[in-house]
Amino acid sequence: MKLKYLNIGLLIAAVSGLTACNGFLDREPESSVTPSAYFTSEADLAAYTINLYGFFTSIAPGSYGISTFGYDNATDNQAATGYSSRWVPGEWKVPSSTSDGDRTAVWNFFQIRDCNYFFDQVLPKYEAGKISGNENNIKHYIGEMYLMRAYAYFDKLQSIGDCPIVTTALKDDEATLVEASKRQPSYKVARFILEDLDKAIELLQESAPGGKNRISKDVAYLLRSRVALYEGTWLKYHKGTAFVPGGEGWPGDNSLLSGFNIDDEISYFLGEAMASAKVVGDKLVNNLVENTDADEGMDASFNSLNPYYTMFCDENMENYSEVLMWRKYDESLSITHNIQMQLQNNGGGSGWTRGLVNSFLMKNGLPIYDTASGYDPEWEKKGISATLQDRDSRIRIFFNDAATTEIYTSAGTINYVDLEWVVKGNNETRMVTGYAIKKGKHYNDYMQTLHHKGTTGSIVFRGTEALLNYMEACYVKTGSIDSTADKYWKALRTRAKVDSDYNKTIAATVMTKEAEGDFGAYSHGQLVDATLYNIRRERRNEFIGEGMRWADLKRWRACDQVNGYQIEGMRYWGSDYEGTWQDDSGHDLVVVDVAGGSGNMSDQSISGVYIRPYQISNVNNSVFNGYRFTPAHYLSPLPQNAFRQTASGDKTDLNTSVIYQNPGWPKVGGQGPAM
Repeated sequence: MKLKYLNIGLLIAAVSGLTACNGFLDREPESSVTPSAYFTSEADLAAYTINLYGFFTSIAPGSYGISTFGYDNATDNQAATGYSSRWVPGEWKVPSSTSDGDRTAVWNFFQIRDCNYFFDQVLPKYEAGKISGNENNIKHYIGEMYLMRAYAYFDKLQSIGDCPIVTTALKDDEATLVEASKRQPSYKVARFILEDLDKAIELLQESAPGGKNRISKDVAYLLRSRVALYEGTWLKYHKGTAFVPGGEGWPGDNSLLSGFNIDDEISYFLGEAMASAKVVGDKLVNNLVENTDADEGMDASFNSLNPYYTMFCDENMENYSEVLMWRKYDESLSITHNIQMQLQNNGGGSGWTRGLVNSFLMKNGLPIYDTASGYDPEWEKKGISATLQDRDSRIRIFFNDAATTEIYTSAGTINYVDLEWVVKGNNETRMVTGYAIKKGKHYNDYMQTLHHKGTTGSIVFRGTEALLNYMEACYVKTGSIDSTADKYWKALRTRAKVDSDYNKTIAATVMTKEAEGDFGAYSHGQLVDATLYNIRRERRNEFIGEGMRWADLKRWRACDQVNGYQIEGMRYWGSDYEGTWQDDSGHDLVVVDVAGGSGNMSDQSISGVYIRPYQISNVNNSVFNGYRFTPAHYLSPLPQNAFRQTASGDKTDLNTSVIYQNPGWPKVGGQGPAM
């Protein structure tokens, strides 16, 4: 029996859908060619690699919602109208099967196969001198593919942990595919990824052909630091559990662990994270994008008033120092998105949480609960702007309030944000928490009022991450802040318009207070120390709305303690907003109907004075009593058919499979975790 549905490494019969375009744009295929006539020129390599750039996280052309700016939904940072099953033990089920066409499924390996096919075809021709074109560019495109394979493997590492390592496009042969399916320990996978990135670094140019729409050497260094930090901290905080090689109950093959010492691996990965991050960090630390502290990012002519704001919404991101790679959109090529319409005053069905908002320091560097901070809890009654006054600019400039600009119209007038969208609209359009997302929003009425006219760029890699990766790796590895980490940290705080003396913040930090709204205050159910916490706080505050949070929470093992956690937004009850949101007839737009399920506001008598979006209704609502977590959810389950396809002899006996399920998950489809 052929096992083509394993999707481990099938050969592709033809190379099609390719374009010689150098920029990060999706275009219709200009031709279809066979492998025998392909991979013989620099242009062929450029076309094949750019065709696979869909691997990267960016705004997909045609996207309707807020896309990447909503990827932090279902965390303690950000909330959508609907909840995620990751916070409901038993609702997330093992899939019965995986669709052949689902390139995102955890046990599909299309992306890796496509990379391996490239290497099978290109490397022999390159070594034989049979590829024409500029030598440096040829090497560059081969380097791009090493990075993309690393990126694809890192995606698997984060999703399922241990996974197969396959370096060639396999033939459709049962014995070959079954053997190749065997999972390797996560640390070996991570080391393999770093090896691929080392090859990429050796081959890539400092400046990519085509500019920052393509991969560069610094992108490889940044990704290398990200991978190393992830694995190093995953091993550290999950040490001793079934989620790491050799831990109690680990389902893998112990014979693969010869010479393995987890503490040595932790040290190795953290050291590699520091080294790679420093390459990028040293280039940027004195060249961060300017933050003018202007609340409005641009004027009526769409000129930037605050480069730090416009970095996330500009149509051309090429000249921003921190942007190492970005995706371009072009209406003339019908490559557009719809996120600007979604980010206008309707909120895009998402919102910052009160826990996130409260984590931002005052300008003087003190937490808001510190008596010397100058913060007054009574400000919450006066509205969002009052609440956020004198705070870290990273929250002030990236939120919407009734006094902030929504659109500069073509007539030159200003439309202001309408906070009534907290209770108006549907699940797609509501301001879920009242703290509406402004990061990434352009003020152009054309993009905001017409469907699929968005042409703002999408950041793929932002170099600022390197500073934060170094800071964290340094402290976790050494227990101290070295001179480099000190310099990086002060630079980030200075740019945020916060007192650069982080020791002042550390001294004033009360971990029990921070734990009220920050899962990152914990690792393995225990509060972390104040220094580590403030490094995590810096990361949290810098990366809001950039899709980093869930990966961070997983590697920190920061969800063990989550049991009944309530997501909150702004204060409504007892505030200046209460009773002011009315329809044209003067009727209150706010409706409380928890039992009936037709309301739009949480009940003060049940939820208190703050908006609790998941306590508006208890009808078919599994998170009404708060988020709960089971450790199995740190990794995704493999589908049932993966075990059936790799079983020996009787295919109905899933226990004869050469692969194993992730900890806590059963092998049978439709069942939830056992732990």
